[in-house]
This record gives sequence, C-alpha cells and structure tokens, in this order.
Amino acid sequence: MNIRALPDSPGSMSSMPASLPPSLSELVVERVGFGIFVLDRDMNVLMWNRFMQDHSGVAAADVIGHSVFERFPDLPRAWLARKVESVFQLGSFAFSSWEQRPYLFRFDHDRPITGGVDYMQQDCTFMPLMRDREVIAVCVTVSDVTHVSVMQREREDAVARLREYADRDGLTGIANRRYFEGRLADEFARWQRYGGDISVLLFDLDHFKKINDEFGHVAGDTVLRAMAQRVAQVVRKQDVFGRFGGEEFALLLPCTPLDDALHVAEKIRRTIGDAPVQVQGVVVPVTASVGAAAARPGATGYEAMINEADAALYSAKRQGRNRSVALFHEIF
Repeated sequence: MNIRALPDSPGSMSSMPASLPPSLSELVVERVGFGIFVLDRDMNVLMWNRFMQDHSGVAAADVIGHSVFERFPDLPRAWLARKVESVFQLGSFAFSSWEQRPYLFRFDHDRPITGGVDYMQQDCTFMPLMRDREVIAVCVTVSDVTHVSVMQREREDAVARLREYADRDGLTGIANRRYFEGRLADEFARWQRYGGDISVLLFDLDHFKKINDEFGHVAGDTVLRAMAQRVAQVVRKQDVFGRFGGEEFALLLPCTPLDDALHVAEKIRRTIGDAPVQVQGVVVPVTASVGAAAARPGATGYEAMINEADAALYSAKRQGRNRSVALFHEIF
C-alpha cells in the first residue's frame, strides 16, 4: 500500500473538527468491520479507527500520540516490536494468524461462552506505508476471526471424537480389536528393535453362552460392560485393554515378562470372579479363564504371541476353567 502523503497530525475522524467534512477514504477506514491502527517506528500510535476504539474502550484522542504499550501494557511487547521493525526494515507485508497467536488485543467477543475461547480470535496484517520508497509507518489491521476459529476447533474436536470412536468397542467402550492389534504391532516392532519384555493376555468369560441363554442377551451385554469396567480399573495406564470379540478380551502388557504377566492374569481373574453381577435384580455369577504369552526370540510377528496366548486360554478351559495358564507355566 503506497501513501504519497501523511497528515502532520494524523488521527481518527472522531477527533477531527466538525468544520472539516471527512473524505470517502476516511469514512471507509472509520466504518470497516475490522481494526486499523498505524504505528511509527517508536511504536507510537498515529491512527486508531472506530473498530479499535469500540472494542478496546479507548478513544482515539486518548491513544494517538502515545506509545501503544503505554495504553495497552498487556500486549506481547517483544513480539509486536519485532514484527513492526521487520516491516520497517524489509518494506514488505507481514502476517499473523490466530493459529500462530490467538489474539493481539484482549478484546471481548460475541460468541457464547460455549465457544471455548476467552478473547476475540484475531488475524493481523502489517502493511508498510511508503513515501519515496521509504517506510514511514506501519498500518496494522486486526480481523475478528472468532467464528472461524471456533468452527475449526469444533471440526477438529469432531474429527478427534470420530477417530476415538473408531478405535473403541461400541458395547464396552474399551479398545476394539483393530486398535488393539495396531498397538500390539507397534510394541512388537519396538521389542524387535530394542529388546526387553512384552506379554499378552487373552481371557474370556466362562460359560458365557449359558448366561445369554438363561438370562437373555441384555443381561449378557450388561455382564460384558461390567467386566470391562472392572478390568479397566485395575490395569496400568501404559497397558492396552481391548475387546477381541464376543466375550473374549485382550490385554497388552509392555515391558512385562511372562512371570509378571501371570500375576496380572491372576489379578484380573480374581477381579472378574470375586463378585457376581447384578442384572435387573438377578445375581449372575461370572468367572474367567486367562491365557498368557510373551514375545520370544525367533518370532516373526506379533501374531505368534496371540496364537500362543489363545492356546494357553484353551488349555485353561480344558483344565476346568476359572484359571490362568501360560505355556509351561500355570497358576491355580
């Protein structure tokens, strides 16, 4: 933007004598729906339009001729000074998006409180005002983009929720099989590279078909949700607990050798079986069988762990159920 001349005492229309009618350009500057103010190299304000006056509560007459930091001490002083100085030195435009810095001025916004933002979100443009190829001032525009920012945050939150829902089992709310196997594949690849320990537990509810047949599928679903909640409360934060399908569940135990995994298996078995589930006034006894496996040298993929844990689970069932088993290890 080239300006061939600046007035000796620039100001806003609100400070002009009534005998001097405003020009069209002055009317535009005064009435546009975004903020416009002009700074000299010492960060003194040379122009302050009505948008800035209305949203800041500071009249043009009270800010023009003063340092912008004097009237607005909460501005990001170092950042703003560097931004303006770069325009003086380079003679080119500079920009700041709300995504980089949510706001320059702490202006109130008209969005409801549910919008999740404290102040008006702002995009800023820094324009060099030139005379004879020399930058004599910097014009800063402040655009209210609160609506855009709120809408974008809402979209991002919605996408994050959809992604989370895609990773969750619809009945129990824990991880689904796809997510579980993805995490297991990642942990197995990490184990292959760095070594250490990694174990997996597979467990399912004993005689679950009988529960469905005797008490109904609604009761069966209630039991599954209750069991998932009980187990979720006793696993570690770094563990991954998921529903493998039907009444079968899986637990990934990073940095855990097989012996320790068996102790975890027993803890889970007792957590499930120590108390029956109350379903619509009916007491439903529940027990679980658990199979454990650990990564071992020579395994080509994480599937080997699942297969071994599955074999251990069926061994637990053949031995009478309500027990924890690992290949060559057993706890009664």
